[in-house]
Amino acid sequence: MSILGSIMSKVFHRGGDKAAAQPAPAPRPAAPAPAPAAQAAPAAAAAPAQPYQMDQVDVEAVLSTMAADNGQNLDWRHSIVDLLKLLSIDSSLSARKELAGELGYTGDTGDSASMNIWLHKQVMNKLAENGGIVPDSLR
Repeated sequence: MSILGSIMSKVFHRGGDKAAAQPAPAPRPAAPAPAPAAQAAPAAAAAPAQPYQMDQVDVEAVLSTMAADNGQNLDWRHSIVDLLKLLSIDSSLSARKELAGELGYTGDTGDSASMNIWLHKQVMNKLAENGGIVPDSLR
């Protein structure tokens, strides 16, 4: 599994906690029924099925709970290294370079400070893109 996949799995799997789950937004109303003449179309052309909606995960709540349970003083809100440690994922430079490759980092991987800041933002953005509720302060 990719490093990003491991991050997603650990955050969203843990997100099953009731405190972290938020109801998904209400689905949009269905489109009006077609006119009778248009109903001669095959059944396959009927309105598409509603996609399955899962509860969204409050990423900050999940990570805060994990940090409280962890006992270490980790700055996961700002540090990709500490975020990876919190999730029990390899935080070595080589692992972070691998994550940078997965996320399409085009900067100098030798400049680990800049890469780390970029990685943290990208990971938070990816969590948000995949159903996580991530406050702007973490992005």
